[in-house]
Amino acid sequence: QVRLVESGGGLVQPGGSLRLSCEASGNVFSINRIGWYRQPPGKERELVATITTGSGGATDSTNIADSVKVRFTISRDIVKRPAQLHMNSLNPEDTAVYYCNAYIIERRLGHPRPFWGQGPQVTVSS
Repeated sequence: QVRLVESGGGLVQPGGSLRLSCEASGNVFSINRIGWYRQPPGKERELVATITTGSGGATDSTNIADSVKVRFTISRDIVKRPAQLHMNSLNPEDTAVYYCNAYIIERRLGHPRPFWGQGPQVTVSS
């Protein structure tokens, strides 16, 4: 059974940095896409950043929300599979629950299915 295990998050002062990690475990054949969505208090869930695996030897592509594009970076260790979200210059508007999301193929010739992490809280406050 596939699980997404997240680590990181917590409380940070405005202007500070945090790093989130997400690793897929279990019956993972390949990962098509992995990234993060966030849900601020009282608002809907929104895209933060994703990495999509390139096909046919192409490089991976990233998609990062405009609101965080110059402050957040997303990376992935291909060998070890974990993805990381590096968040810099955090401000109170970044306060949210951050959910890891991945589309995972569980067996050869299978179809990708979406999975979600547990969603650690990130709070930016002085």
